[in-house]
Amino acid sequence: MKRLTILPITALILSACTSNQTDFNSQSTAPKMDTLNKKAPIEFNYIAEQFADLRILRYEIPGFDELSLQQKELLYYLSEAALCGRDITWDQNYKYNLTIRKTLDAIVESYKGDKEAEDYKQFIVYAKRVWFSRGIHHHYGSEKFFPECSKSYFEKLIEETDNSLLPIMNGESKDAFSNFITDIIYNPTIAPKKVNLDGTKDLVTNSAINFYEGVNQKEAIAFYEKMTDKTDKQPVMLGLNSKLVKENGVIVEKTWKVGGMYTQAIEKIVFWLEKAVVIAENAEQKLALEKLVQFYKSGSLKDFDEYNIAWVKDTQSAIDVVNGFIEVYEDPLGKKGSFESVVSVKDFEASKRIATIGANAQWFEDNSTLFPEHKKKNVKGISAKVINAVMESGDSAPSTPIGINLPNNEWIRETHGSKSVNLGNIVEAYDKAAGGSVVNEFYYTEAIKKNVLDFAGLADKLHTDMHEVIGHASGQIEPGIGQPHETLKNYASALEEGRADLVALYYLMDKKLVDLGVMPSLDYGKASYDEYITKGLMIQLSRLKLGDNIEEAHMRNRQMVAKWAYEKGKAENVIEKKFENGKTYFVINDYLKLRVLFGDLLKEIQRIKSQGDYKAGKDLIENYGVKVDLAIHKEVLERYKTLKMAPYQGFIQPKLIPVMENGKIVDVKVEYPTSFENQMMEYGKNYSYLPAIN
Repeated sequence: MKRLTILPITALILSACTSNQTDFNSQSTAPKMDTLNKKAPIEFNYIAEQFADLRILRYEIPGFDELSLQQKELLYYLSEAALCGRDITWDQNYKYNLTIRKTLDAIVESYKGDKEAEDYKQFIVYAKRVWFSRGIHHHYGSEKFFPECSKSYFEKLIEETDNSLLPIMNGESKDAFSNFITDIIYNPTIAPKKVNLDGTKDLVTNSAINFYEGVNQKEAIAFYEKMTDKTDKQPVMLGLNSKLVKENGVIVEKTWKVGGMYTQAIEKIVFWLEKAVVIAENAEQKLALEKLVQFYKSGSLKDFDEYNIAWVKDTQSAIDVVNGFIEVYEDPLGKKGSFESVVSVKDFEASKRIATIGANAQWFEDNSTLFPEHKKKNVKGISAKVINAVMESGDSAPSTPIGINLPNNEWIRETHGSKSVNLGNIVEAYDKAAGGSVVNEFYYTEAIKKNVLDFAGLADKLHTDMHEVIGHASGQIEPGIGQPHETLKNYASALEEGRADLVALYYLMDKKLVDLGVMPSLDYGKASYDEYITKGLMIQLSRLKLGDNIEEAHMRNRQMVAKWAYEKGKAENVIEKKFENGKTYFVINDYLKLRVLFGDLLKEIQRIKSQGDYKAGKDLIENYGVKVDLAIHKEVLERYKTLKMAPYQGFIQPKLIPVMENGKIVDVKVEYPTSFENQMMEYGKNYSYLPAIN
């Protein structure tokens, strides 16, 4: 179940409400005052470029220069550890992704021809899309995408590329290599879907993800069922850090660890983590980092749980890091963790809001709509804060989360608690880069538009806070049921995100947030409801090709919640579907009745999770979250196209540069690169530790 999330309100309004690159206005920059030297404000450009369905942004690290040398050095070591693992994510996403990336990098480095030629422009857009998605499948939709330049042109580029730069295997001719790699890239029947969640098919054999080889869905499920002990009150997340393969007719796990699979990259991660251990801020942080190193060396999931417990207890450090095999979204069976890392520093002032919400977690739990037996009687250790990202890697970059709630193991959460954060500077970058075009196009009245534009900023932050801090931390599983990713299988992630969203939505129309001083009025809650329904039923469809069903778990969650509420509220006209001037709108007529509906659905999804009711969970997602209204989808695509906007966004990462004197770091400077292509090429040269085929 996904804890690290791109949440619906912020992600969609900020990724959608944007201008075309040719229309970038003053909102794309913000003044930055150099207070130490009292220089005039300088402009920080948040928008770098736009291509295909993607827009590339940049983010700042506020207050970096004011950090101590120890903190800067620690951030540098943790950032290097993050970048050293990026190859792992590429290989996890598809077996031949590294081969393809190394080929693209070689072509870009070698090409001496006309870079303004249309064919080359089409090639470089494809290369950027692959870099962004960490492979040949769309980072969000999971479908394979293709170059617009011809196959013959691609082959010509390979022919003109320096052989020493290409990942050609010993004894292989260049022609054979070219035929092999272009067939993978251009053949639509090869690896058409990274993660296939179509329940009528074998989810494993029909997914290109590199977590299973020679194994089908039935075999994989049986393998882990044999290992599952439902009486274990402290179960590990079986299969989290391994690839399942069949060798000589026998199914075995290839563990990701030092000395095991991915050892070349993991050894580098460990090298930098061990340097971080030496200069940790305090004993709790040191212990957590030491246990993370131990996990990478042993590959033991018991060690991983020990690390997570230590990590949860480290609440005083200003600097934090997520590093490891964390989220299971990319596994159709919901077991294998993708590598990711987020390095961050606490925003002390902004943390006051989210900390207030966390401090009242028990009140929210006690007053929720859940069945009494599904409520936690003693909500454990929710550490809540706002952080500023310093470096993101693997599954967290270039497309990044805006909120984090970890760890994922249920028994650790219930016994030891969790950490919830909002990535403040990422949200800030989205805000600064945003515009209002989508609001003007998809909302019905001027009053609704004004409310969304006036109140969405804070409402988005509160939704993220409530989703992460209260939503993911709420509820409990009935004894003997087992982990949700085992009982709810391929529907677990979408159901969990829906559950957390519903907690946020339910309380965004509660006066408690006003009484706590974190929300000025319920107008902010109304704006969040307007956004959620319109985005869940319409705007998010701009991310799909016409006729496609919804595969991605967050999108399934959003449509499921919005469509269920719309259908269940029809008798009382809670949400009205209007049609005017050839355009469809969804308008909320009764916000309080909608809140009741959200509460009812929250109770049911928590029951499904608490009781491991696979059938009911499947019915919810399949009936409300998967199928798309074709007429509305066509309309959304036509309306969205006129706005000339990219529906997806991601980031160029800052660059930390150590200043050395006599072999010691005396300072660390931060630079903000402006070229996505240059950063991807630099990463390919400096952090490429895995061979093309693993």
